[in-house]
Amino acid sequence: MQKVIKSTDLNKDLTDILSQLSFDRLFILTDENTEKLCYPLVQDNEQIAKAGKIVIKAGDNNKNIEQLASIWKYLSENGATRHSLLINLGGGMLTDIGGFAAASFKRGIKCINIPTTLLGAVDAAVGGKTGINFNGLKNEIGAFAPAETVLIDSAFFKSLDAQNLLSGYAEMIKHGLIDSDETWKDVISFDMEEVDFERLKQLVVNSVLVKERIVEVDPFERGIRKALNLGHTIGHAFESLSYDINRPIQHGYAVAWGLVCELYLSLKYCGFPKEKLYKTVYFIRDNYEGFFYDCNHYDRLYEYMKHDKKNESDMINFTFLSDVGKIEINRTATKEDIYDSIDFLRESVGL
Repeated sequence: MQKVIKSTDLNKDLTDILSQLSFDRLFILTDENTEKLCYPLVQDNEQIAKAGKIVIKAGDNNKNIEQLASIWKYLSENGATRHSLLINLGGGMLTDIGGFAAASFKRGIKCINIPTTLLGAVDAAVGGKTGINFNGLKNEIGAFAPAETVLIDSAFFKSLDAQNLLSGYAEMIKHGLIDSDETWKDVISFDMEEVDFERLKQLVVNSVLVKERIVEVDPFERGIRKALNLGHTIGHAFESLSYDINRPIQHGYAVAWGLVCELYLSLKYCGFPKEKLYKTVYFIRDNYEGFFYDCNHYDRLYEYMKHDKKNESDMINFTFLSDVGKIEINRTATKEDIYDSIDFLRESVGL
């Protein structure tokens, strides 16, 4: 089980972690954005200053086989061995591709994740899922490969713009919905326009703990870990469509819209309380602006859902809720009802 550290002194904590791990060579992976904005916060660390630095292109559209190969190439040409250590410094895209690069290079080297975005901290960096996009599909190739340690420091979040904060916050809404009424109410009562970073830090810690508890019970997603897929079956379809029509959206925005659709289906199939559905919908409507799609896109969205990794046979597999914290995994829905849920999103959120 990976170790998650909520840091209050980044360089001290990083020094402590590195002193506890055995490795022959150290490498740090960044992208073009985190090299400029985040690397300076760790560059004075004695070990980081001597580490090989790998810089890849930023953006989820670059989470691909070409960028993965460039990481392998750098490691290979700069003396990395099976006993080397890779630090992934960046958002969810970077910890995804960096984790997979580490898992696959020489059949696996150790890595540390330092998430620099809210999305990375509460989602991608924690739980051991790694991978790349392939053949137009989100996270089509990957592996379960937990980092040795995940170091979370909320100092990085203060540099994020509103869109990136909201992108990560969507995963926190999901964690609230699958956990408890108390967690859910805390999350949807937060003011995203006047951000209280001290309160946000505590909400992040609570959110990470929700995911940690689930992953510890089911690390390879054979059962209850599927709860973490709430909002993602339809959400990933929106995300894939956005790239296909060259109007890319943030992952968390797609998840937020997916949550609206899948809570609607939860109401229809499992009796999820209508009042809680609308309270969640209103929070999403007030904070997450939309991208344009219409009925002509529905068939394409449905095709993306059919390619989702969670599916079994020809059935689209969903996670639904009968109430906040009451999880219904391995559920299905008719094509007509899925289309109705997308209609509901357009009508209630105003996309």
